[in-house]
Amino acid sequence: MANKQTTLCYIESADRTEYLMLHRTKKKNDENEDKWIGVGGKMEEGESPEDCVLRETLEETGLTLTEYAYRGVVYFESDRWEAEDMHLFTATAYTGEIRECDEGELAWLGKRELLKKKLWEGDKIFLALLEAGADFFRLRLCYEGEKLMHAELNGEKIV
Repeated sequence: MANKQTTLCYIESADRTEYLMLHRTKKKNDENEDKWIGVGGKMEEGESPEDCVLRETLEETGLTLTEYAYRGVVYFESDRWEAEDMHLFTATAYTGEIRECDEGELAWLGKRELLKKKLWEGDKIFLALLEAGADFFRLRLCYEGEKLMHAELNGEKIV
């Protein structure tokens, strides 16, 4: 059975010191409940990762991305949740005005402040890769519950 296909985007502020983050507080049975994540969601039938990230960003934030980059793929395995291939993007420019999101609260957070918030453990790994300007990467994250048990970066074990 194929993994669930999703996108996630970290939208940077004009001065590159903050990300627009979503504090997931409104959705029922949410695997990301009370966590801070970027914006994105499930790919629809026939949709490319780029099409999905543009659609999901507009739906969740009211913003239309005008400059964005496909940065990597994160493979999630879990003993609780469906396996997932997450296509990871960053964005540096957009048009539109931020609007209320039905999945949680949107807020600009400083990149260092973000690391003190409630995140998945593996998110800290790919956030560090994004900040370091890493080339396109493949990250595999294996969880038991909310505990990160194993991580591989481009096929090499790192956790």
